[in-house]
Parts: sequence; structure tokens; C-alpha cells
Amino acid sequence: MKRIIKATATVGGMTMISRVLGFVRDVIIARYFGASMGADAFFVAFKIPNFFRRLFAEGAFSQAFVPVLAEAKEKRGHEAVKHLVNAISFRLGGILLLLTAFGVFGSSLWMMVFAPGFMDNPEKFNLAADMLAITFPYLLLISLVAFSSAIMNTYNQFAVPAFTPVFLNLVLISFAIWVAPLLDVPVMALAWGVLVAGVVQLLFHLPFLYKLDLLPHPSRKSDEGVGEVKRLMLPALFGVSVAQINLLVDTILASFLVTGSVSWLYYSDRLMEFPLGVFGVALATVVLPGLSKKAANENWDGFQQDIDSALRLVLIIGLPATLGLLILAEPLITTLFFYGAFTAHDANMSSMSLMAYSFGLLGFILVKILAPAFYARKDMKTPVKVAVVALVTNTVLNLILIGPFAHVGLAAATTVSAFVNAGLLYWYLQKQNVFKPMAGWAKLSLQIVIANFALIAFLVLLSPNVEAWHSFDVWSRLAWLFGLVVGSIVLYGVVLLMLGLNPRRLISRL
Repeated sequence: MKRIIKATATVGGMTMISRVLGFVRDVIIARYFGASMGADAFFVAFKIPNFFRRLFAEGAFSQAFVPVLAEAKEKRGHEAVKHLVNAISFRLGGILLLLTAFGVFGSSLWMMVFAPGFMDNPEKFNLAADMLAITFPYLLLISLVAFSSAIMNTYNQFAVPAFTPVFLNLVLISFAIWVAPLLDVPVMALAWGVLVAGVVQLLFHLPFLYKLDLLPHPSRKSDEGVGEVKRLMLPALFGVSVAQINLLVDTILASFLVTGSVSWLYYSDRLMEFPLGVFGVALATVVLPGLSKKAANENWDGFQQDIDSALRLVLIIGLPATLGLLILAEPLITTLFFYGAFTAHDANMSSMSLMAYSFGLLGFILVKILAPAFYARKDMKTPVKVAVVALVTNTVLNLILIGPFAHVGLAAATTVSAFVNAGLLYWYLQKQNVFKPMAGWAKLSLQIVIANFALIAFLVLLSPNVEAWHSFDVWSRLAWLFGLVVGSIVLYGVVLLMLGLNPRRLISRL
């Protein structure tokens, strides 16, 4: 379906801008703060409100809200949509205000729960708690942004929500460079930057909601959709957010490891998030409203074709991205972060966890594509069952692997649990007769495997060794990395074309 290709390209393009700026942000943070005690404290203080945002707002809430909103739009008309938006905004805002107040005034308690290992170092613990008191209101602001994004995505306006994170990166870059030197504790500037960025992002959305005539006017009056959202949201908490829970468990356990472990996991996770955000999240953002609309109209042939189309794109793009991250793990970390306070040891430690994370990229993307197939049909129970199994798998493997492999073991456990999650979701879709692969998968799979072997050979043979990467200056690193990435993409595409993959036929089919 051409709509999926076009919309995914739009979201992916906007997300690409945000991710590139995000890398600039992380390069600056690495240069000024490295993998220090202050960096560890900030990453945890930033991760906690982000965890709740992804869990409640972009996670469970969006997955429950979008199908209900799409149904109201298709069957009840614009006035009904406005009434639903007003009713939901009142209840969502109230819950977020209470949670934010508890987060600000109970920051030490939150830190005891999410980073108990910091308690052995009172200076690190107190710094992290102080920063969390500043960053926690970001949860309120960015959750309202996610609410607005869900509305716009339902109306096929994907560009604004995808572009919004650019403001977070710009603000944090500005605060790290110009505000940090003015403070007694420079790293606190990052916490204040998060808070300011939340305000900026929310203000950016308001004119676009006004243009849709859906600027919320919070109302105590209930709506038939409110109960439906509540019913769908609770089980969705596990179903959609297991990856975030797994990453948070990694952070909790990493707080008991040597200083720098939290930062190493953060930097490697950020690199893994790049293809996941540019492609995986973009595709999932586009797929859910379309599936919800088809489910509301009982267009099950179109429903199945959308899933099949999305899975083909995942294989074509996700597999080479996985291999690229794996092979170029240390060159990527070195090129982006090995400056200033970020040492060669930090680069090596981060690259090892990136390699472990990279294996799970396909699993993470598949979960984001397969889970909406359940939520669009308002089936929340199945993803919950699957998520519980994946979460238990991750926790058990964390405890087994953290001893011999430290932070790398935590990343590896997350990777395995992602594939457990994706595999079970796929199995249930087939068991429920919701999806069966359409014709052409065997030929496509063979083409992709051969093309990826060519990509592996290209990267392995031409990439300099680690010592050379460390000795290069910044421009040499960038030139080499750019050449390897672009060269491998071109080679991969050419091999696919030589093997008979027809882009026009593929796009027309999609």
C-alpha cells in the first residue's frame, strides 16, 4: 500500500532529523560529562520520567486511545471526537498532575526504587534525586504532547509529531554548552534543559490542534469512549511497554555495577534506537491508525495485507541495519563519542553492549509492528500474556548473565526477551487466523539473505581495525564511517536489484 510507504517515509524523515540532532546532543554530553558520576545521575533522572511517558502516554494510553478515537472518527463524526478528546484530556491531565507532584516531592523515594545501587554513594544518590525533582514534570508535559500526537496521527498528520523531539535535542544542546558553565554543578543544566524542552514541545503542538478544531477543553462530562479507553489501557501497560520495562530493569541492575555502567548502556541504547526510531517506530506509528480503521470497518483482507506489507519492509530494512550495528559497533561509538571526557575504555565498554543490543533490533521492530495488530482489534489480553513471558525471561536472564558479563549481560538479556516477545506475538496471530504470510516470501527471503552476505563481506573487508579508528582524527573517522555506511547501502540495493527485486512491483503491492 502506497500510503504506508509514503507516510513511513514522512515520519522516518522527520525522525531522522531528530535522531541526528540527538546524536549531536549525546556527543556534546559525552564530551563534557563522559561516563562520570554526574552523567550516570542524569541518565537515570531522565530515564524515569521517560519510562513513565513511554509506559502510560506513548505506550498503553496511545494504543488504547487511537483505536477508540479512530472508531469515533469513522462512525460518530467530528463533534463526537471533540467530546471524547475533551473528556479524555480532563482525566489524563488530572492523573498526570498527581503523578508529577508525587514524583517531584518524592524524588528520593523514586530513586531508591529505580537506582538502589546509588545508595552506596550518597553524593551520586543525592545528585540524582535533585535532578529527578527537576526532570519529573517533563512527564506531564510530554504526555500531553503524546496525547496530541495520537490525535494528529489518527488524522494522518504524521510530520508534526515526528518533528517535535527536535526541540528536546536543541534545548539540551544549548543548555549543555551555554548554561552548564554558569552553574555550580554544571550537569544540573541538563535537568533544567529537559524541563524547558517539555514546555517548548507542548507549545509547538497547540496551533496544529487548533487547526484541526481539536484543541482540548478539559471537561468533567464523560463519554462512551472513556470507559473503552480505560478497559483497553490497563492490560496494554504490559503488552506495549515490555521493552521499556526491560531497559529499566537493566538500569536498576546496572546501578549496582561500577560507575559508568549506566552511561555505557545509555550510549549504546541510543545508537540502537536510531534505526528503531527512524524506521521501526515510524512504521508502527503509521500502521496502527490504518489497522484500527480497517478493523472498525471490518476490512480484514486489507488488515492482513497491511501487516504483510509492514513485515516485508521490516525484513528488507531491519536485517541490514542489525548487521551494520553489529559490525560497526566500535567504529560508531568511537566516531560519535570518543572525545573529551569519554575515554577509550568507555568506547570499548559501550561498543560491547551495543553489539549485544544490535542482535535484538529486529525483535524490537517486530514487536512494534505485531502488537498493533492486536490493539487495533481491541485484543489486549494476548499481548499481556506474551509480555509477562518476555518480562520473566528478561529478568531471569539478567540475574544469570550480570555476574559473568556485567552490563553486556543486561543488554543480551533484553535482546533475547525481545525475540521471545515478537515470536509469541507472531505465533498468536497465526493461531487466531488473523494473519498468514502472502505469496512471495520465500523468494524475497532468499534475495535478502544473499544481499546481506554481500553487505557483511563489504564491511568486514574494508573497515579499519579498532586501533586505527582510535588514531584517526574526527574528520577521518566521519569520512570512513560515511563511506562504509553509504557504500554498504548502495551495494545492498544493487545486489537486491541484480537478484530481481522489483521496487516498483514491491511499492505497488504495498
